[in-house]
Amino acid sequence: MSVDITHRISHADQGRRMTEKGLLRVGIIGTVVAALCCFTPVLLVLLGAVGLSAAIGWLDYVLLPALALFLGVTVFALCKRRSA
Repeated sequence: MSVDITHRISHADQGRRMTEKGLLRVGIIGTVVAALCCFTPVLLVLLGAVGLSAAIGWLDYVLLPALALFLGVTVFALCKRRSA
């Protein structure tokens, strides 16, 4: 019986670690994508190619908060990982 409880505890701990790893992965990938779109003309070229160049003026209102959000997620995941 005690082996079953130990197995459940270790399995739950492993699930928590996977969640922290996933959170860190999402934060880093989101930060990189938002930074690429903010600081390089990649998105400008793509929007111009598909005929949506009128949306270029609104990109700063979307991408800068997204960059801040993903940076926050990354910092949160790193702090959570360090405390564990």
